[in-house]
Amino acid sequence: MQKLKLKEIIQYVFFLGLGIGLIWYSGKDLTDEQLDQLKSSWKLARFEYIVPVVLALLASHYSRALRWMQLMKPLGYAPTRLNTYFAVLLGYFFNMLVPRLGEVMKCTVLAKYEKVAPDKLVGTILAERAVDMVSMTIVAILMVIIQFDRIGSYAIDTFAGLVKGKSGDFSYARLLLILLVIALLVAGVRWLFRRYHDRGLVVKIKKVGTGIWDGIKTLKQIDNLPLFIFHTIFIWSMYLVGIWIGFMAFPPVAHLGFQASVSVLIFGSLGMIATQGGIGAYQFAVEKTLLRFGIPNVMGLAFGWIIWASQTAITLLSGLFALVVMPIVNARKSNQA
Repeated sequence: MQKLKLKEIIQYVFFLGLGIGLIWYSGKDLTDEQLDQLKSSWKLARFEYIVPVVLALLASHYSRALRWMQLMKPLGYAPTRLNTYFAVLLGYFFNMLVPRLGEVMKCTVLAKYEKVAPDKLVGTILAERAVDMVSMTIVAILMVIIQFDRIGSYAIDTFAGLVKGKSGDFSYARLLLILLVIALLVAGVRWLFRRYHDRGLVVKIKKVGTGIWDGIKTLKQIDNLPLFIFHTIFIWSMYLVGIWIGFMAFPPVAHLGFQASVSVLIFGSLGMIATQGGIGAYQFAVEKTLLRFGIPNVMGLAFGWIIWASQTAITLLSGLFALVVMPIVNARKSNQA
């Protein structure tokens, strides 16, 4: 048990350190003038737009709670909507503090106030992860389709830069080297999976893949699949709406629309996964994404900080609210009973 705790501490410190490192990397080349612009950018923000962003995010969480209830129904569980919603809010809250703690806590908290077994809810968590991964993949494909010219040109420019020699001319030697490296990586991964199929990281990767597949298979047990799909679409739509409204809250990016929102959603989500609470990585991802839309790096970085700070504040405040109010609401229910 001590080893497990030590491992979790090491992971936490590593990903937090990675986030801090990305913050340093994002700002290391900024001039004094750009740093002043970054500091003063908060004065440009229209904080009245934060209210609809909060509403969109809380609405997505409520829809997620209703979707989770659909996954619990085949298990014979019917918790109240309010307690399920509070549990979802607490899940996000604890995930912000410690990686993956949220999944454990939201099941534990719900079990405390409802007649559900936390260990039996693991399958529903895997199903949610699987659906979120599929949803994110679909949104990423949508991003590529609607922005093929922009993404295609970026990929071509990047690849062209890799295969050019020092003189700037096309280099067959570099192209062959890149293809050789890719082939060696693929062969190396295949060899590792065959050689160490029953050990360490390979087992964990297989376990994650199996869990996701098992989660997808459980969707066949859902009574109202169209409603489940509606909630999934609504959740991701609210994420998009939140970013779109966020653009309106910051004049330098207020002209950006749907395409930029989709890109920020995808790359920002990857940033949130990369480090603890997305710190550093989210801002870095948003900055680099908005560069493709002609937004200077300082303003892109500033927007990343503003939207990250807003989302983090919402998650922490709503989680604290649920932590305080949930016991009070359920105590009243017990007294009435």
